[in-house]
Amino acid sequence: MTGEQTEKSAEQPNQHHKPFLSLLTQKETDPLPSSPPVWMMRQAGRYLPEYREVRKQAGGFLNLCYNPELAAEVTIQPIRRYGFDAAILFSDILVVPDALGQSVRFETGEGPRLDPLANAADLARLDPSNTDKIFSHVYETVDRIKSELPDETTLIGFCGAPFTVATYMVAGRGTPDQAPARMMAYRDRDSFQKLIDMLVDTSIDYLRGQIDAGAEVVQVFDSWASVLSDDEFDQWCLEPMVRICNGLRQYHPQVPIIGFPRAVGPLYRRYVEKTGVNAVGCDTSLPLEWMRDELQPLTVVQGNLDPILLLNGGPQLEQRVKRIIETLSGGRHIFNLGHGIIKETPPEHVAQLVEYIRAAAG
Repeated sequence: MTGEQTEKSAEQPNQHHKPFLSLLTQKETDPLPSSPPVWMMRQAGRYLPEYREVRKQAGGFLNLCYNPELAAEVTIQPIRRYGFDAAILFSDILVVPDALGQSVRFETGEGPRLDPLANAADLARLDPSNTDKIFSHVYETVDRIKSELPDETTLIGFCGAPFTVATYMVAGRGTPDQAPARMMAYRDRDSFQKLIDMLVDTSIDYLRGQIDAGAEVVQVFDSWASVLSDDEFDQWCLEPMVRICNGLRQYHPQVPIIGFPRAVGPLYRRYVEKTGVNAVGCDTSLPLEWMRDELQPLTVVQGNLDPILLLNGGPQLEQRVKRIIETLSGGRHIFNLGHGIIKETPPEHVAQLVEYIRAAAG
């Protein structure tokens, strides 16, 4: 990639017309927006009837992820419905192990299934040199989305954090406590470190490619960071994220990075300080006042409405929206959930939520 290409991809055209992107890139002394930008994790997905129709066309879940036309369509569907300030690429964090050569499949009603990595010999079968064969489908999707989004809508790229991805790769599936990966990290530290290192390097390349294709912001999801003790968190979650941020900024220093170390409690502050992320996604368990006092002085906070409350709807939803906005309105805040939209959520509840946010801020 030439220096000219790098400089071009790092530009943020029409930035002042994009509320979400503007908030992430503005100086701390710049005036705050009258209403927080809003988007929702898993905003494209099974709760939308139009998504379910496209899913039928695609067949399997990975088929949908690797079909640029259909993946772009489902990415844009919630933007058409709700006018969110950002769209997030429709894909899956397990695209990365698939690209590395580990068998990945999705069983109906059971979730992902992979061939487990039990030892160094299994690890040796992974091939980080041939990932573009898979990643090229995702890059084409990003390019399609970017060309079809409204000018005011920011496009978010993403990947899973190395530890979270590794939990699926080692166990071969989702587990309640991520014990297989944690045991491997204790019993065979060298092999687990090699796996994390491979995922760090691959993630940098993958996010870099998404940005080259048109992503304006990237988010790194560390959904299972909370299962680790503080020292293990430092080694397997914090340090890899520092390396991803530093590595990505060598190529795209102007592109904002959002970190989401879900449910790590007070470790959130250390995560923000060490990584220098431009924003941090906050889960539902974090007290609003703690977010305001400990995190907002350091970075943009994103979150943290309970997805169950969105599923429930009603007056309690409106009251909580008001409280979140009132508590966090003195600093930089992106309205989002504390985790993804639940598939049973009525679409009209999401529409009500957007109305509540804009009414409360107005």
